[in-house]
Amino acid sequence: MSILEILDKSVQYIKGVGPKKAKLLNKVGIKTIEDLIYYFPRLYEDRRETKKISSLKNGEKANLKVIICSTPKTFKPRRNMTITKMLAKDETGIMYLTWFNQEYIVNNISIGDIINISGRVKRAQNYFEMQNPIYEKNNGSGKKIGRIVPIYQLTEGLTNNEITKIIEQALVLYLDDAKDIMPNNIISELNLCSFNQAISNIHFPKDRLSYKKAKERLVFEELLVLQLGLFLLKKRNSINYEGIQFARNDKTHNLIESLPYKLTSAQLKVFNEIKNDMESSKQMNRLVQGDVGSGKTIIAVLAMLKAFNSGYQSVMMAPTEILATQHFDSVKSLLEKYNVNCELLISNIPAKKKKDILKKIKTGEVNVIIGTHAVLQDNVIFYNLGLAITDEQHRFGVRQRAILSLKGSNPDVLVMTATPIPRTLALILYGDLEVSVIDELPAGRKKIQTFAITGDMKDRAYSFIKKQISKGRQAYIVCPLVEESENIEAQSANKLYEVLKDKYFTELKLGLLHGQMKSVEKDSIMTKFKNGEIDILISTTVIEVGVNVPNANVMMVENAERFGLAQLHQLRGRVGRGNYQSYCILVNESKSKVSKERMSIMERSNDGFIIAEKDLETRGPGEFFGTRQHGLPELKIANLFSDMNTVTTAQRIALRVLEEDINLSSEKYKMLKKKMIKLFNKESELISFN
Repeated sequence: MSILEILDKSVQYIKGVGPKKAKLLNKVGIKTIEDLIYYFPRLYEDRRETKKISSLKNGEKANLKVIICSTPKTFKPRRNMTITKMLAKDETGIMYLTWFNQEYIVNNISIGDIINISGRVKRAQNYFEMQNPIYEKNNGSGKKIGRIVPIYQLTEGLTNNEITKIIEQALVLYLDDAKDIMPNNIISELNLCSFNQAISNIHFPKDRLSYKKAKERLVFEELLVLQLGLFLLKKRNSINYEGIQFARNDKTHNLIESLPYKLTSAQLKVFNEIKNDMESSKQMNRLVQGDVGSGKTIIAVLAMLKAFNSGYQSVMMAPTEILATQHFDSVKSLLEKYNVNCELLISNIPAKKKKDILKKIKTGEVNVIIGTHAVLQDNVIFYNLGLAITDEQHRFGVRQRAILSLKGSNPDVLVMTATPIPRTLALILYGDLEVSVIDELPAGRKKIQTFAITGDMKDRAYSFIKKQISKGRQAYIVCPLVEESENIEAQSANKLYEVLKDKYFTELKLGLLHGQMKSVEKDSIMTKFKNGEIDILISTTVIEVGVNVPNANVMMVENAERFGLAQLHQLRGRVGRGNYQSYCILVNESKSKVSKERMSIMERSNDGFIIAEKDLETRGPGEFFGTRQHGLPELKIANLFSDMNTVTTAQRIALRVLEEDINLSSEKYKMLKKKMIKLFNKESELISFN
C-alpha cells in the first residue's frame, strides 16, 4: 500500500482513539493519519541526564532517580484543592515531592518505591521541593523519562502523554508498510535518510544527529513538492504568450504634466518599464513593489489610461471594500477629464445598479472597473479586457490571480503590493513575474517618529494625542480584537472605544471601525474621519491597507507585541501622508526580550524591506502575511527564511525532474505528483500538465 493511501485513513480508527478523542484531535487540525504523523513537536525536553539531589540548583529543570522514604499523605487545605506530599531521597540528600489535585498518586506510589522524576525544583529553606513532577517507576517503560521527550501543541482535554501514545501507535501500525514517495536516486544524491526514519526521528529522536537528519529530509521533501507545484503553476505565465500591443502615442504624458506634484525618478522608471511591456507584443506579467506611500496608485492609473487610449478595458482588484472605494474615487477624479468611464463593483451596491454596471462592462461602455473579489464572479464578462491589476497581491491567492487574467484574451497583468516582500520570498511567490521596485518616497515626506512604550505610559500617550488634536490633527488607535476574549489578553476595539470615550477623550469626537460592521457603516465612518468629523478613530486592522487621510498624524497601536513587524509597518504607513510631522506609538505589554527587540527594530527603521526580512526570519511566511490567502500552501516544517539553502537545492532538483518528466506521469514520480496535488489543494486544478 502506498504511503499516501495509508495516510488518508481517519485518525479515529487508530487503537485507543475512537470518536470522542478524535474530536479533540480535530480541534488541533488532526483528522487523518497524515495529519497525525505530520503533527510535529513544537519543542523537545531532554530527559536523559540524571542528576543527584546535592547538585540541584534553585529553579532548574532536572531528572532524578529517588527512593520514596515516607508514606504519601494527602491534605485538603480548602474546597476543590488537595495536596499530596511525600519525602524522597538518593544517596546525596532528601527532597519533598508535591502534587496538587492528584490524590490518586497515593494509590500509585508507596514507601520504598524507586521512581524516576522530572520537573522544576524549588529551594524552600534547607531542602528542595519538586511540584507536580512527571514520574515513572524504575521498572517502567522509560517513555516519560530517560529519553528526549517530544512536546506537542495541545487543546483542553488532550494531554501531551495521550498524543505521544497515539502517535507512537500510528507509527508502529502503519510506518513499516509505507513506501517512500521520494525516488531513490534523489535520496542517494543528497544523502537523505528514508521517510520512515525521518518521521520516527522527528517525533522521537534518539539524539541531536538523528533529529537533524530527520528534519533535513522532511524539509527537503516539503520544499521539493512546493517547488514542483509552483513551477507548474507558473508554467502558464512563463510561456511567452502573445499579448496585446498597445499604442505608443498614448497621451499619458498629458496626465503626468497635469499632476499637482512631480513624479519621483523611481515612479518614472517603473512606469517606463510598464510602458515598454505594454507596447511589446508579449503579455506583460509585472510585479510592482513599493513601500507604504511610495505612490503606486498613480502608476496604475497611467497604465489604465494607456489601455483606454488603445481601446481596451482595465480592471483593478483590491482586497477590501474600503480600499476599492478609495481607489475608485482617486482613479475617477484623475481620469474623468479624459472621458474614461469608471465604475465601482463591490458586493455592497444595489442589485439594479449592479445589473446595469455588468451590462455596461459587457458592452464596453465602462472602460475601467475597480472592485473587490466581486470582479471574479462568472457574471462579470468584459467586452475587451486589456489590463488586469491586483492591488495588495499578498491578500489574493494564485487562484484569484489566474482567474482575473483569464477574464480577457491574454491581458497584460500588473501586480502591486505595498508589503515589501523579501527577495527570498518574492523569488518563490512571483518567480514568473518581472519585478519593479519604487524605492523612493515623494519629496517632502517626513520620517515617521516611532516610539515603543510600556502599558504604564499610556496616559502620557493619550495626553500627547490630545495635544496633537488641539493643533487640528487626527489620530488612529488600533487594537487586535473586536470583542474581549478570555483566552487572549488584548484590548478589544469595542471595550477600548467605551473606555476612551468615557474617561480620556470626553470632549473629543471618537469613531469605531472594525471588520464585523456592515460595509455601509464602515464607509460612513471612514468618510466622517476623512472629512474631519471624527478626531480619533478606534479601529482593528481593517485600516491596515491603503486608507489615506493626510490630516491624521498619530498612529497608536495597543498590544503591539501581538502584531507582525510587516503589519505594524503597514499600520504606521496610514500616517505621514500629509505635510505634518507624524508619530507612531507602539504599546508593548510584553516583558519578553524578543518582543522588546522587535519593537526596537520598528523604532530604528522606516525601511519596509529591512522590516520584512526581520519579520520573515522570526515568523515564517504564513505569519508574515497574517493571512492564508497569500497563495502558498501551509508548510509543516520548512521555513522559507532559515531553510533558504534547501530552497535553492529543491528548485534545482525540481527543474531537473520536470525536464525529465514534465507531467510527473512516470512510476518514479507519480507519488510526488499526488503529494503535490494534495499540498496545493484548490490551486492544483490550475497546475499546468501537457
